[in-house]
Amino acid sequence: MRAARGESGAGGVADRRICDRGTILWQKAEGAGVFLCALLLYFTGPQPLPMVTLLPLFLAPDLSFFAYLAGPRIGAFGYNCVHNYGLGALLLALGNWFQTDLMASLRLLWLAHVGFDRMLGYGLKETRGFGFTHLGRIGKARPVQNSDN
Repeated sequence: MRAARGESGAGGVADRRICDRGTILWQKAEGAGVFLCALLLYFTGPQPLPMVTLLPLFLAPDLSFFAYLAGPRIGAFGYNCVHNYGLGALLLALGNWFQTDLMASLRLLWLAHVGFDRMLGYGLKETRGFGFTHLGRIGKARPVQNSDN
């Protein structure tokens, strides 16, 4: 019960599990839906960007990884500022306000990127380190080392 509330156990860091498995699957499905819808809208729209720029622009939000060079707290802040649906929604609003095809394309690629990350299980980062997200740990579980050797 203590671990569910995020408290420490008898000698270790608590398993701060935020969501149960079903909730995580729903969030991954939501990410897949955002990813697919954004790509569908991108490829059925005016597409003012050359195809050669599609992949670099799709991956551009990952440049926020460089914020981790300043430490995990700043890294998580920088990553989370970029990898959330709010920034894509802001670009969406600006694109609608200014009615530019370029802004529309950028917002759709941004939303597609964030949806793609969520679909794969990469969530918003915690300050404990890059591998800790709101969707759980990233990567393979590391074996616990026994200190009684």
